[in-house]
Amino acid sequence: MESADVQDAGPDTPAQFTATPTPAHPPTHPTPPAPSRGYGPHGSREAQARTGLVVTLVLGGLTALPPLSMDMYLPALPRVSSALHAPSATVQLTLTACLGGMALGQLVVGPLSDRWGRRRPLLAGMMIYVVATVACVFAATAPVLIGFRLLQGLAGSAGIVIARAVVRDLYDGLAMARFFSTLQLISGVAPIIAPAIGGQILRLTEWRGIFVVCAAVGALLTAVAWRRLHETLPPERRHKGALLSTFGAMRGLLADRVFAGYVLVGSFGFAALFTYVSASSFVVQDIYGASPQTFGLLFGLNSVGIVGVGQLNGKVLVGRVDMDKVIGAGLALITLAATALVLLTTGALGRATLPEIAAALFVLMAAMGLVLPTANTRALLRTRRHAGSASALIGTSSFLIGAALSPLSGVAGDGTAVPMAITQLSCVLVAVGCFVGLCLRGRRTVEGP
Repeated sequence: MESADVQDAGPDTPAQFTATPTPAHPPTHPTPPAPSRGYGPHGSREAQARTGLVVTLVLGGLTALPPLSMDMYLPALPRVSSALHAPSATVQLTLTACLGGMALGQLVVGPLSDRWGRRRPLLAGMMIYVVATVACVFAATAPVLIGFRLLQGLAGSAGIVIARAVVRDLYDGLAMARFFSTLQLISGVAPIIAPAIGGQILRLTEWRGIFVVCAAVGALLTAVAWRRLHETLPPERRHKGALLSTFGAMRGLLADRVFAGYVLVGSFGFAALFTYVSASSFVVQDIYGASPQTFGLLFGLNSVGIVGVGQLNGKVLVGRVDMDKVIGAGLALITLAATALVLLTTGALGRATLPEIAAALFVLMAAMGLVLPTANTRALLRTRRHAGSASALIGTSSFLIGAALSPLSGVAGDGTAVPMAITQLSCVLVAVGCFVGLCLRGRRTVEGP
């Protein structure tokens, strides 16, 4: 094994996993810690249940905020382009800037949370997020809006990376896989309702009102996290060395080819998803003639697919089907759907209609519910000591690759959906190659036949 901290999870059998939440720092005496200290679900079963419910709701809110920031804004993209007198490719950069900010911010927040705990970096990031979102309301030009969206993404990354790190602090094995599926159910409500809410906001006011709503949601979530989210990383488990050594833990994680493989599988899967997120508003509305409200409903339907399949994964498949088989099945479905999209958009099957495009996109998005949470779980199971750094690498890789590849969907202009389909197919083929070449082959090398 290349890194002393990296641990292989082994086969997905109940005997090798903890099926219930495991405290981050088990008590050494019968008296539980004071409630204000937190540090995981200690105490009686009733207290553990209350702590688990609160943690689940808060973490779900933190992971739901980025979809709100991105998806509520999608129906407004054509109007932003018109209002700011900017081409659609430039307006799409407001999405790319936010995504890139989330990627870079996680590289900083993740290691800092391993050294200073989870609460302080989280609360600081959330406060800056609210300020940046308010600033977006007053942006007068596309470059200014792009700049504030970048700051919004940098600050909002705290919620994403720390939510995953807290899950790793509290859970292990099958329990962690199930919790990620539950988290996806909660956070999945946001993309279901966000575009529809954005479309309704556009009926009442201009696109700037969407950022007002996002700022209000961010402020409410910050207040709830301040009061209810306890620290899950006790001082004795934090890294005491120099800050640079904390960042250096990432190099050890990346030296493990299996960890890197699962990260890349999730990242290129996310890139295919974000290509859809960034291009679908123009494709569905401008090319296929849907209204903002129809687009919001279709986008919400796809989100229902992701959430539903994710719950099927967490409630039925986890513990019964090997996680690698789940990832393989999901990648196969995404590949089929992306291939169908290429054939439809190029006219190889005749003139495509909106229902045909919507059906292919639904299958592609729903299958993400198998791939993304499972790949993230497999990656986090490779380490115990550097959950913040591992979470940062997962998030940064996903957002950077997504931000780099999604603009390719607009290279041929606003009149064709072919670049979107080709970009999605290319992403999933790379993910398949990483899964076979790094994850499966790497595990066989480590574990033996």
